[in-house]
Amino acid sequence: MTNLRHPCLSGLARNPAAPEDVLVRIAAHRAGRHGMARRREPLPDAVVEALLAHDDGDVFAGLRAERISPAMRRRIATHPDPAIRDARADFVRQLVERGSTAVLGDLEEVYGRPRSSLVAAPDPRLRAAVAGCWYDRPAEVQTALLADPDPAVRAAATQHRQPGVPAEWRDRCVADPAVRANVAWYVPLTWDQFTELMRTGDEDIQRAVAANPHLTADMVAQLLDVDDPLVRVAVAQSRHVDDATRDRLYALVEARRADGDIDAKVALSWSFTEPDWMRAAPLDERLSYLDSPHTIFRRVLAGSRDLPEEAWLRLDNDPELSVRRTAARRPDAPPDVLERLVRAHGDVFHHRPLLVEHPNFPRHTLRTFVDEPIPNVRYVALQDPELPLPALQELAAAEEPFLRRGGARHPNITDALLDRLLSDPDPTVADDAAANPALRPARMHRILTEADL
Repeated sequence: MTNLRHPCLSGLARNPAAPEDVLVRIAAHRAGRHGMARRREPLPDAVVEALLAHDDGDVFAGLRAERISPAMRRRIATHPDPAIRDARADFVRQLVERGSTAVLGDLEEVYGRPRSSLVAAPDPRLRAAVAGCWYDRPAEVQTALLADPDPAVRAAATQHRQPGVPAEWRDRCVADPAVRANVAWYVPLTWDQFTELMRTGDEDIQRAVAANPHLTADMVAQLLDVDDPLVRVAVAQSRHVDDATRDRLYALVEARRADGDIDAKVALSWSFTEPDWMRAAPLDERLSYLDSPHTIFRRVLAGSRDLPEEAWLRLDNDPELSVRRTAARRPDAPPDVLERLVRAHGDVFHHRPLLVEHPNFPRHTLRTFVDEPIPNVRYVALQDPELPLPALQELAAAEEPFLRRGGARHPNITDALLDRLLSDPDPTVADDAAANPALRPARMHRILTEADL
């Protein structure tokens, strides 16, 4: 009996270059089926038949309709085993029952009705699910959701800024305990609505109100003495407070953080609010924040596109890395600024586009990053698709698994290097090596043979 854990099989099943016969064989192993569920490409009918032969409902729970041919969808729909036949539908229904985020197309597929009908379904959990993922719903649908008798549906309908709350519905929403904490974040408030929300004494509602971008100066003044770090930071970012008041509010929060207050730490480190009003402010007003002692103001300023050269020079040398990275994303960022920044700190790979993908980045220097001492900076060298073999070998032999994983995924990898990484002691490295499209079919078949498949 083969092991249930086999990273090469999971990676091989994800490999977009894996031929049909490899996928058919790999369907016999649980690790291969796990990888198959993560595969992005459509599955040939023969592969689906092989998956059906192993009665693994977990795989079919993750298979969306567009990855399977109509013939195979019909085959699954009439399968005698309900664990197979209903796997995908049960998965989507569980999302609905748990109140988790679903995909609108999946809801239409599983419940067999268009979204316009689902939004009036008898089950309030289904109506809430539709409200939570139908982001561009028409105004009349939004109105119906706001009037829904179930509070969870109304809450889902107001969770996001769009499609918004019509002016004639705002009084009702402010008075509704199910939604007022949602709408307090973004709905333009009258004085009476503002007062009603603050009168609740609810901490979450007060924090939402403080972050509302539509507050008037009088409303902001009413928040100045609220002893809550998150409220104080949000108020400090308002355009209606002067520099002295802003500095005082930040100082109060920083003192609380120094005393170990968790809320103060969150308020100063988590960007739950930003002075977004700055983005549309006149240039002279924005430039007045170039010397702000508060990082968030300089960071928002660095997101501008029309600053004079001397301002960019200051921002490119700002003491805060987040400000420098924001400034570097402007269209005309100089090549030397981009290279210096990435060479010192690496790139932020969850933020696209990467700085190394900037049109002005000197990509011919990428391969030289392999000589840098900091591991995450060395990783940047892997963004060169033609990275020379000696450099690739060096990274693939690094102590850090994430560098070896990057080497295992590289398109310029050789057969010998791939073979070495397939035996890496870290299973994630072996998994990525097996998923590399450069892996030759003969080596794929050897992996299957070694796994007794």
